[in-house]
Amino acid sequence: METLSYLGQGFGVALTPYNLFTALCGTLIGTVVGLLPGLGPINGVALLIPIAFALGLPPESALILLAAVYLGCEYGGRISSILLNIPGEASAVMTTLDGYPLARQGKAGVALSISAWSSFVGGLMATCGVVIFAPLLASWAVAFGPAEYFVLMVFAIVCLAGMAGNKPMKTAIAALIGLLLSCIGIDSNSGVYRFTFGSLGLADGIQFVVLVLGLFSVSEILVLLERTHNGQKAIKAGGRMLFNFKEGASVLVTNLRTGALGFFLGILPGAGATLASAVAYMAEKRLAVKDNKFGEGDLRGLAAPETANSASACGSMVPMLTLGVPGSGTTAVMLGALTLYNITPGPLLFQNQPDIVWGLIASLFVANLMLIVINVPMIKVFTKILAVPYWALVPVIAIITSIGVYAVHATTFDLFLMIGIGVVGYILRKMDFPLSAILLGFILGGLMEQNLRRALSISNGELSILFSSPITWVVWVLIAGMILFPIWRTLRRRREVRRALAAAE
Repeated sequence: METLSYLGQGFGVALTPYNLFTALCGTLIGTVVGLLPGLGPINGVALLIPIAFALGLPPESALILLAAVYLGCEYGGRISSILLNIPGEASAVMTTLDGYPLARQGKAGVALSISAWSSFVGGLMATCGVVIFAPLLASWAVAFGPAEYFVLMVFAIVCLAGMAGNKPMKTAIAALIGLLLSCIGIDSNSGVYRFTFGSLGLADGIQFVVLVLGLFSVSEILVLLERTHNGQKAIKAGGRMLFNFKEGASVLVTNLRTGALGFFLGILPGAGATLASAVAYMAEKRLAVKDNKFGEGDLRGLAAPETANSASACGSMVPMLTLGVPGSGTTAVMLGALTLYNITPGPLLFQNQPDIVWGLIASLFVANLMLIVINVPMIKVFTKILAVPYWALVPVIAIITSIGVYAVHATTFDLFLMIGIGVVGYILRKMDFPLSAILLGFILGGLMEQNLRRALSISNGELSILFSSPITWVVWVLIAGMILFPIWRTLRRRREVRRALAAAE
């Protein structure tokens, strides 16, 4: 009852006209920022922190604004992923796998509406989880140390084969390419230059924005030019802009499963929405025994990462508020906003400044509702992007992509690197290699290296730390299962085929 009382107090803060207007502005700004390739929630929140401070917003209003921008960016990034096959950020990579095929089938409106609904369900479930389980889950999340995180990343890499269907080897090769790309740059411990080939431009490694826009945006431009040369016309959006009852019912169980999974992964400090969306997609593909069309435009394949991503975004608020530990890159930036207002996050924050904490939690409900109310009527406007002819769409994508990359370091080297990566990405697409596996290998590779080094530092170089806790043992068993199950399934199918041939003879 005490929790409900505090939540009511939080709604009293979030529902004031001033804070409602602040949340509305945040969701609109976040949607626009997320829609632009190369930007994302980290950039959106980082840009607004000095503005909020300069405008003299009170701390609760500033946090409400930043949280609304965060959630808005998470949804906005899906628009370009579904319509243009260009993920605006890392967590939107999985959305392209089934979202873009749905758009190409003339179901862009259905895909966008399913995306909006799934994000709403995931955000609602996670926010309820924050209210009910925040203190308990925050203390439990501390049990995940560097060794546990490393094993979890290994599990995610092994699961990548689940995305590929009948292309496990190509997926494995693509993931290894991503892991190798993550090693480029100066070694943080020894200061040694790794795989830079004497180029100072690669000293800081390959930036995520450069890689994602090269692999997806530039290669997509080349694909669009190829289609134009072959006389293909632009995709046409279907007349229906909203999903029907049957389609909604088909993804409901997926929403519930991946919402819980996304919230669980969101509360782990540093895990973030990228890991949540990837694991959710892979898990749902494994569970989808009947009518599995993942990668070809399956609504469950779109709903799974969208729900998990939104749930993870809200769940990442738990370690930030209760432990003062960022649950994602964006909440790490939000921690900086708290320090500007001389607010110390942690368990005492719930006791000393309940208006700020519960006002922020209540605003998550408000922002999620605003997003679906605002963006669903805008779906028809968003799908107009598909009506733009290729000859006009290609230059626009090229300009936005170039601006997004140049804004990172303001160097022409990044532009040329992006073009080179795009050409290689185009060739890999023609050879049927999954580009999403490269990107996920790149993202997880950096996290794996960091956590492995931390774990080995703690154990003085003893690898036994990777098997030292019940959590690591459980994950290792899951890894073994993920490797052995496809082999067993393949052998079983071959045995059934031999029996069928023998019976036919």
